[in-house]
Amino acid sequence: MRRIVGREVIEREDSIAEETPIALVYNGQPHAVMMATPLDLADFALGFSLSEGIIQSPAELLEVQQVALEQGVQLSLRIPPQRLERLLERPRGIEGRSGCGICGTRHIADVLRPPPHAAAGFVVDPSALRRALVQLRYQQPLNAATGAVHAAAWATPDGTLRYLREDVGRHNALDKLIGALALSGVQAAHGFAVLTSRASYEMVLKSASAGIPMVVAISAPTSLAIDLADEAGITLVGFARDERCTVYTRPARVQNAAADILRPEKFR
Repeated sequence: MRRIVGREVIEREDSIAEETPIALVYNGQPHAVMMATPLDLADFALGFSLSEGIIQSPAELLEVQQVALEQGVQLSLRIPPQRLERLLERPRGIEGRSGCGICGTRHIADVLRPPPHAAAGFVVDPSALRRALVQLRYQQPLNAATGAVHAAAWATPDGTLRYLREDVGRHNALDKLIGALALSGVQAAHGFAVLTSRASYEMVLKSASAGIPMVVAISAPTSLAIDLADEAGITLVGFARDERCTVYTRPARVQNAAADILRPEKFR
C-alpha cells in the first residue's frame, strides 16, 4: 500500500476488512447471498433466520453446515418443512449487499411487516448510555485494525457491554449480535442495543424482532425508523456521542428525558 501524506510517500502494509459472499441455503433451496465479513457465521445464520422471520425460535434452526466455496461461503441450513414452505412464498431476487438489509425482497408487505411490541422493560440513566458508548469505542478490534466495519453491541441497563459483533455490513453486524444473544440464551429484552451506524427502518425492525426494547445509534434515524420504533414501543436514541444524545421515541426509558418528543420534519 502507498500512503501519501503531504509531499511524503510512504510504502507500508495495511489491514483490510474482508468482504465475502455468504450464501444462505435453506433445506437445499437458495434464499439469499449476503456480502459479509466471514466471522461469527453461526451467529449470523441464526440471527438472520430470526430477524427475517424465517424461524420463530432458535430451536427451529435444526442444523447449520458451513461450506467453503471457491469464491465465498455457503451456509446450508435446515429448518422445519412448514417454515420452508412459508419462506418459498417470499423469495429474494438479488444478492444482499453489505449496506443493504432488504435487497431483493419482492413485496412491500414483506418489508413493512408489523413488528412485535417491546416489553415495558427498564429505565436507564444517561450515564449508562455514555458508559456503553465509551466501551463500544474500545471493543472493536476489527475496526481498529481496518477502519472499515460496523459494530452492533448489547448492553445491560447499567451500560456494561456484554456482547459485540462486527461486520462490513451494519445489518449483518446486528444479525450476528441477535444470533449471539439467542445462542447464549440471553433475554434481549433485559438490555439495549448500541449501533455504530444510522438507525434505519431495517435496523429497528431487526431489533424489534429480537425483543430489544431500546436502540442507541451514534448517527441519525430515518423517519420510517422513528415511526416503526414508536409503533413497536421501542425507545430510539440517535446522535449518541460523548455527552449528548437525542431521544426520538418512548422517552420514559431514559431518566430525565423530555416527556414530549418533537417529531422532525420529513424531508423528501
